[in-house]
Amino acid sequence: MELYNITCSEMSKLLTKRYSTSFSLGIRAFDKKYRDPIYSIYAYVRVADEIVDTFHGFDKLSLLKEFRKDTYRAIKTCVSTNPVLHAFQEVVNRYNVDIEFIDAFLDSMEMDLYNGYYEQTSYDKYIYGSAEVVGLMCLRVFVNGDQSEFDKLRESARALGSAFQKVNFLRDIRSDIEERGRIYLPGVNKVAGIDDINKAILEESIENEFAIALEGIRQLPQGVRLGVYSAYSYYLNLFNRIRASNVEVLLKKRVRVPNWKKLILLSKSIIEVKILKTC
Repeated sequence: MELYNITCSEMSKLLTKRYSTSFSLGIRAFDKKYRDPIYSIYAYVRVADEIVDTFHGFDKLSLLKEFRKDTYRAIKTCVSTNPVLHAFQEVVNRYNVDIEFIDAFLDSMEMDLYNGYYEQTSYDKYIYGSAEVVGLMCLRVFVNGDQSEFDKLRESARALGSAFQKVNFLRDIRSDIEERGRIYLPGVNKVAGIDDINKAILEESIENEFAIALEGIRQLPQGVRLGVYSAYSYYLNLFNRIRASNVEVLLKKRVRVPNWKKLILLSKSIIEVKILKTC
């Protein structure tokens, strides 16, 4: 099984690199022992997200239900013929990732099949399942089973996941509306439309969550602090670019951070993270 285990991890790593250069750069900044588990978590959530967002022309609900069933079977039996699921179950079983987190994540993925907009209650549930629990899954790996450390950092991990997701919402406004018929703002639908007032409300929420997240990043194990901080720096830079653009601009183009800028941000993070612990 050793060769199979290694191969499955490598496939999750490849999938992560193909879909996200920013997260890949962040993961590479982790100590080696943390990298494969985080690649496996990212690859798992990416496959579920792709089922919902890009498998057009197929029965998405059936595929997602099958994916859910296969996930639980893999975790229970500690094996899967699906390489991404096999790598993921290994992480779940090794680090005692809560099944509740996986349930919430898959529930949010299914919500996307039915919802074009969200009221506050369903919106909060969606954010928790689609983003916050992913941060909590990663935190299980970071603290390596230390429950007291997990409890101490839980809220900051949730805040970081939520902030990342909400930045993505603003970045992807155009594609979410045109390709998926969705707007991720409470009470705002594609008929009423989003305006700069709605945008400002969401931006205030993101700013507060970034502040909470930074407090937790300071307390992370040294082996992951740089990687998480570099991802935080990237998203903060992206957020500032988005905040400088009005809704009209966001509806015309997708705001990006150029690759050369990502490398500069990573270099700056190496310097900044050295003083982060004591700030």
